Amino acid sequence: MAVTILPDAQEDLFSLQEYMLDKWSEADWLKAEDEIFEKLVLVDTGLLTGASVQELASVGIFEYRNVFTSHHKLVYRRINADIYVYAIASHRQNFQTLLMKRLLKI
Repeated sequence: MAVTILPDAQEDLFSLQEYMLDKWSEADWLKAEDEIFEKLVLVDTGLLTGASVQELASVGIFEYRNVFTSHHKLVYRRINADIYVYAIASHRQNFQTLLMKRLLKI
């Protein structure tokens, strides 16, 4: 089993890091980063299964799931035994806008 953070999600992570380091402290960022990776470990081990992404489920796409940390929403998909992370969004971001941008890039 492996967790792969796809390029767009990596960009999300770097943007969130930049924002948090600018607005908050390094300790706050490190705590948030730890939460993100701890949540991904739980997903990878199968101890946590997120709900389907509501915006996609409403059009019949159920394989994309999301889980939450205290400050972020993680969107992933399990393919066989591997986890692929598609987006990492702040709770303050407009998730529908982020999702639409991703869909239009395809």
